[in-house]
Amino acid sequence: MLVLILGGATAFYLFGQDDEATTPVAAPTQEPEGPAADAPEDDGSPPSAPAANSSTDARFVQVGQCVRNTASAGGKPKLLINDCVPKSYEVLRRFDGKTSGEKDAEAKCAAVDGYTNWYFYDSELDSLDFVLCLKQRA
Repeated sequence: MLVLILGGATAFYLFGQDDEATTPVAAPTQEPEGPAADAPEDDGSPPSAPAANSSTDARFVQVGQCVRNTASAGGKPKLLINDCVPKSYEVLRRFDGKTSGEKDAEAKCAAVDGYTNWYFYDSELDSLDFVLCLKQRA
């Protein structure tokens, strides 16, 4: 039981970190958008068990979903799961597991038909790394 609690706490800690070693995308940036109108209000009550994949963080995006870049122009890209609207990026392929950076992301996406951009997340824990092959929607 203690092992499960410690493992869960470790995972929570690692997923909650803003990884400074992350070197993202060769994707053009967009102006940041304001908060979503349908964002849930914080009523101050303690949360119940989290819903699976309830986060908008790009770590949870799946093939067929879309992301948008919320970073300021010229800043380090920050992708959030979003509706598939014009100027968003559709995920064509996702590679989970160790990545070594830009060249690795380019090589993985080179075989994906129709991709226009790529994004990679490189953390200290290789099992959390991933590459996204993206297509910007018209």
